[in-house]
Amino acid sequence: MIEKLRAYRGAALRDDLVAAFIVAILLIPQSLAYALLAGLPPQVGVYASLLPMAVYAALGSSSVNSVGPVAVVALLTAQAIAPVLADGTPATAAALVLAAEAGLLLGAAALFRLDALAALLSTPVLHGFSTGAALAISLSQLPALLGSPARGFTAPDVIGSWWRAGVAGHALTAVFGLGALALLMLARRHARGLLARWLAPATASVLSRCAPLAVVALGIGAAWALTADARGVALVGALPPFALHLALPPLDAALWWRLLPSAVPLALVTFVSSLAVSEGLALRRREQVDARRELTGLAAADLVAACSSGMPIGGSFSRGALNAEAGARTRASGAWAALLMALAMLLLTAPLAWLPRAVLAASIIIAVMGVVEWRAFAEAWRYSRGECALMAVVGLLTLMVSSEAALAAGVALSIGLLLQRSANPHVARIGRVGETEHYRNVDRYDAQSTPGVLALRIDESLLFTNARRLASVVAQHLATLPDTRRVVLLMSPVNAIDYSALEALRALHEVLAERDIRLDLSEVKGPVLDRLRAGAWDQWFQGRVFLSHHQGMLDVDGRGP
Repeated sequence: MIEKLRAYRGAALRDDLVAAFIVAILLIPQSLAYALLAGLPPQVGVYASLLPMAVYAALGSSSVNSVGPVAVVALLTAQAIAPVLADGTPATAAALVLAAEAGLLLGAAALFRLDALAALLSTPVLHGFSTGAALAISLSQLPALLGSPARGFTAPDVIGSWWRAGVAGHALTAVFGLGALALLMLARRHARGLLARWLAPATASVLSRCAPLAVVALGIGAAWALTADARGVALVGALPPFALHLALPPLDAALWWRLLPSAVPLALVTFVSSLAVSEGLALRRREQVDARRELTGLAAADLVAACSSGMPIGGSFSRGALNAEAGARTRASGAWAALLMALAMLLLTAPLAWLPRAVLAASIIIAVMGVVEWRAFAEAWRYSRGECALMAVVGLLTLMVSSEAALAAGVALSIGLLLQRSANPHVARIGRVGETEHYRNVDRYDAQSTPGVLALRIDESLLFTNARRLASVVAQHLATLPDTRRVVLLMSPVNAIDYSALEALRALHEVLAERDIRLDLSEVKGPVLDRLRAGAWDQWFQGRVFLSHHQGMLDVDGRGP
């Protein structure tokens, strides 16, 4: 152990400390902002940035992913706890229970190796959800940005609340909010280029990402100089003395039961989004990410957050990318960032009390809108109109109804699209290309068909969703080729076959036998052949199975080439 520590000190300690310092700087305003976004006291975001990061560093698999409060998880938290607040349940208690439930669900998924559940949220669903969430978050922050008492997390709620409040905003608050928004936009566009005039490109890139802290510092200074609180500007206010309280979350069975339906999509989004962050960063660094370890690390981080006065957490691409660019070498950089964050909160509690909430709202808007990829919609429109429509539906539901409804609809529609595709598999009639042994679609290539032989390539696994179409597809081709004596199915694209497909294959065999047409198969994969043998197909199948399709096409009289 001592030798390992010495090796770490010599090889990675300095780089990890530098990266941790920079990430901690960015995390200070983000942790406060995302706690407020979730409808929680600002110090909750700080607590969720300490022990969870350290625990993930010990159990996670990504060397640079930075877990803690993130915008999308904060939005889901706010929408999940809103119904129970009406019953008098404290928001902090509800957030602790939600974090515990998400942690337990992620832990169960890791225990039972359910990391494949990430596939439930397809790329179109994620793009639509992230876009809708960014718009919903930005809209929810407009009242704080302009000084209006309106509240809400969906477009109808915010607009309705704003209409009922009858207050467009507060002039000085709007100055703080819009001024911070303008500065952050300018910094995002020009800070890197300006700094690169005097600094190395890598250093300029890292420092430009710390611009939000400079805007926060400027907002604090201006608010103090103008005594903004006396002029009606909402501030973060005095934070309680920094003290990390360790205790179990409330053990209220009714509260746990009410929040459980919201914890399921929260856990799924946490895992999928965090895994995407880890894999994206790992690809840049030529590293490997273990999905099960990611589940374990996230589960432990959520459970620790629930026991340390925190809130549900997730992986942050902006902080992770900053951590990587700052030169982090190992996961220990997360633990160092947590330690530096705790030290900063011991020293900066008083100044942070002067931070205008409008400045935090501006930082949230810039952060969430900066990660939206609008071009994904145009690309999806060109590639698949159905998937583009799926993205739009999920985005609109997130903005107009709720994140839970959007994710549920996204999963259901994705499954529907999958079933639609598998129910209508592409079946190509193929012919020989010149004098080669290659066979291609006769509608796409100059390929010659063999007289008396109908050769079809099945471009899909044969399952219950599409098995019934097999006989009708073959019949359609036979109607145009009445002299057919053999049907040869090229099975190389077929990766699986279920019992429904076995029965469909038997029915096709019988129909063809009645017409004195022989059914042959070529290039059947081993696992598929194993399933056919398990179904005792040798008791009724009278055709032949060829190692290559070319051999099958040469077998004119049934005795082989």
